[in-house]
Amino acid sequence: MTSPAPAPCPSCGTPATGSFCSGCGTRLGRLACAHCQAELSPQARFCHRCGQPVDSLARKSSVGRSDRRAWLVAGTVCVLLVALIVYRVTRDPSGPAAPDMANAGSSTGAAAAGPSGPAPDISSMTPRERFDRLYNRIMQASERRDSAEVERFTPMALGAYQQLETRDADARYHAAVLQMQVGNLPAARALADTIVKESPGHLFGYVIRATAARLQNEPAALARAQKDFLAHYEAEMRLKRVEYLEHRPVVEQLKADAEKSQRP
Repeated sequence: MTSPAPAPCPSCGTPATGSFCSGCGTRLGRLACAHCQAELSPQARFCHRCGQPVDSLARKSSVGRSDRRAWLVAGTVCVLLVALIVYRVTRDPSGPAAPDMANAGSSTGAAAAGPSGPAPDISSMTPRERFDRLYNRIMQASERRDSAEVERFTPMALGAYQQLETRDADARYHAAVLQMQVGNLPAARALADTIVKESPGHLFGYVIRATAARLQNEPAALARAQKDFLAHYEAEMRLKRVEYLEHRPVVEQLKADAEKSQRP
């Protein structure tokens, strides 16, 4: 009697048997969330139902072994720089506070999550809805100075950002806020550069650059970002971009600061 053909690996398609794929190393077998019992895919980093990191779950696989995974999903390795250089540069030691640019405005297409309680059920959401929902929750936690919730959901939100098929300036802006929330200013600046490259003159690029410069105490970079912001402000506001309306307090605050800095 012939043995059944090996099933293909769910990640790379290589015929695989045993506990791990010989081609890509993905764990094989059924995984279940220890928090809500939802069945997980072998490559899952977070539970799609309750949002718990797979790292912290008791993995129920056919081989009965545990495998510690990193918190961050592919594409968010930059968050590993959290502990470096500028974490909480200007924040109150009692807990994390969102940069000023993050506290006004709301995400597009998602209702704000409650101030506390269990993680939202994000299994039925689109990637953008998932990203916006997590972003809102993090901003609310930051305003409450709830560092535990910020640290719990920020990697998840950045992972959701990486899964977006398309990323507009508003999504990149929110991702930059999250990066600055955990002190990763290089990643935030890279997002600002992308915004300006894809949409020359977009004010969010200069808002991010100015905020990053202020956090790292770089007066020359701050002055340059403010000058560029003022140079493009009138033309950009005539475009009536919806994201400017949603984040108008942030945009107008930078305008006021920039004009004040230009006075003799």
